Amino acid sequence: MSTDHSRVVAALAAIPRARFLPEDVRDRAALDEPVPIGHGATNSQPWTVQFMLELLHLTEGVRVLDVGSGSGWTTALIGQLVGPKGSVLGVEAVPELVAFGRDNLAAFNLPWARIEPAVPGTLGAPQDGPFDRILVSADAHVLPADLEAQLAVGGRMVVPASGVMWVVDREHDGWHREPIAGYRFSFVPLV
Repeated sequence: MSTDHSRVVAALAAIPRARFLPEDVRDRAALDEPVPIGHGATNSQPWTVQFMLELLHLTEGVRVLDVGSGSGWTTALIGQLVGPKGSVLGVEAVPELVAFGRDNLAAFNLPWARIEPAVPGTLGAPQDGPFDRILVSADAHVLPADLEAQLAVGGRMVVPASGVMWVVDREHDGWHREPIAGYRFSFVPLV
C-alpha cells in the first residue's frame, strides 16, 4: 500500500462526505456514485476522488488549486492532506455553490483552505499562481492550456478531458502529459 493511498484513505475518514452533501441526499453519502448537489453539479463518487487525489501526490506544504470545488469536499480533503504549511484555493463558478462550499468548509479547522468565486472568463486563478498541484473536478474538452500555465515547475495537474483522466507534469523544458489508461470518467463540463 502506497503512502499516498494511506494518507488519502485517512483524509477521507477525517473529512466525511456526508457533511458536504445537501441534507436531502446525505443518506447517499456512503454510495460510490456521484450525488447531485444542485445547480447541475455533483459531488463526485468517492472512488474517483480517492483516485484523483492519489494521482496528485499531495505532500505537506504544497500550494494547490481546486478547480470546480462544488460542495467544498475536495477542497477540505486537500487541506487535510497539505496541512497548515500548505494552502488550497478552491474556485467555483456557481455563486450558490461557493456559499455552500464555504459553509461546509467552515465546519473544519482548515484555515489554510478557502473557496472563492471563479472570475468570469478566467479558468483557474492565475492571479494566485503558480500552484504546485491543480485538481480539476470537471471535464475539459481538451487539456486546458490556461491551467497548465498556472503550474509551477515541478508541479502536477490531474484533469479529466473527454472522459480520459490525464496527469500533466510541468518540467523545466515544458509539460509531460500522460493519459491514465483503463478507465473512463464522466464529469460535468468544465465552464
